[in-house]
Amino acid sequence: MPDLEDLVGERLMIGLAGPALREADLRLFRDTRAGGLILYRRNFESPAQLCRLVAGLEGALGRRLLVATDHEGGRVIMLGGGTTIFPDGLAMGTAGEEAFAHRQGLFEARELRRLGVDLNLAPVLDVLTERYSPNIGIRAYGKDPALVARYGVARIRGMQRGGLSACAKHFPGKGHAPLDAHLALPTIDSTWAEMRATHLPPFLAAIAAGVECVMTSHPVYPNLDPARVPATFSRRLVVEHLRGEAGFGGVILSDDLEMGAVRATGPVGEAAVRAAGAGHDLLLVCHTEAAQREAAAALCEAHRSGALPRAALESSVERLRRLRAGRAARFEGGAPHAERDGATLAGAIAARAVTLLAPGPADLKRALNGRVAIVFPRFSDLAPRITIEPEVADERQYLRAAFGRAGVTPEIALVGIEPAPAEIAAAVDLAAGADVTVRSPSCS
Repeated sequence: MPDLEDLVGERLMIGLAGPALREADLRLFRDTRAGGLILYRRNFESPAQLCRLVAGLEGALGRRLLVATDHEGGRVIMLGGGTTIFPDGLAMGTAGEEAFAHRQGLFEARELRRLGVDLNLAPVLDVLTERYSPNIGIRAYGKDPALVARYGVARIRGMQRGGLSACAKHFPGKGHAPLDAHLALPTIDSTWAEMRATHLPPFLAAIAAGVECVMTSHPVYPNLDPARVPATFSRRLVVEHLRGEAGFGGVILSDDLEMGAVRATGPVGEAAVRAAGAGHDLLLVCHTEAAQREAAAALCEAHRSGALPRAALESSVERLRRLRAGRAARFEGGAPHAERDGATLAGAIAARAVTLLAPGPADLKRALNGRVAIVFPRFSDLAPRITIEPEVADERQYLRAAFGRAGVTPEIALVGIEPAPAEIAAAVDLAAGADVTVRSPSCS
């Protein structure tokens, strides 16, 4: 019979601190027996370095890991080198070409497999509404559930055709969450009727199309589960609905248990036990060694005490082993490189996604030589709490460089993720005096 510690470890996906493999990293993986590795920007310097990191860790451990990353597109890309930088989901949905999503999935599958990645934590299948969503926003394909389903399924099929496992997220849907779960615990008051009409259809379509993984969300859905607990801890949502009513037989992942939404409910160890009890197969503890060790210890103790049944643990591990077995080879497809036609496809998506909000000047080229205003979110406000792309950390420098390449010197209004009235007023004044105004979709 396998050791309890080995079985518990297989349910854990954890992150490394940096780009180099340290003895402390090996101790962490050996002590927790973690079976999954999630890669972030902090782990990436170059394609060759990343391949050495993954190969070195697996070689030292003498076992195969399940390697994942967040490669959504747009601002959520962790491994920039050796991959095509595709636009975000909203751009894809606006571009109006379903075949683009399938080709994106196929291209990123080839690129990520060459980097040693087994599982892409994408696509985002959350549906936007008229309610402002500070976390999802441009990561989603749009407001039409049927459109989100079509584009999500097309991308999933492309990824899995290319040998990369896909993950539909964030079940049961949080495109209308009023708070960012990275920072705080949102409550979503939608009824079952509202969820079935708008937010659940893309997930049901993905399940019908054979998606291999589904990630749940952290918000509380009081009208879906009278226990009024975060979806991460809800057996009503995970076991009864996703596993039972929706018929999903693949791997169910938690979102990161170190997020502010979960931290607000109690210690990470307690969260890991509650998420396992709710029916998750794979538990993500992505950032800090202390939290990762706490989660492993709490899970082992819960199984020893009988608070968590061993039979459920063994079923989860069997699903994880089947998933990992389907990606038996590492670094498939030769040396890392972006697909030859990837940049062309990304450019086509971006060009077709540009949306004219107002008629504007008759001669746009001449207007671009005049006053050009940019309204852009101040992502750096979030840097202490979530990973921000290094090139966007100084927003003004980033925008001046990007527009400067086109010979344009812009005037810039930066606004908070939740903009204050004074910031909105300043942006309106700037736009009123400009010949052309460019607005990020995040500023809605």
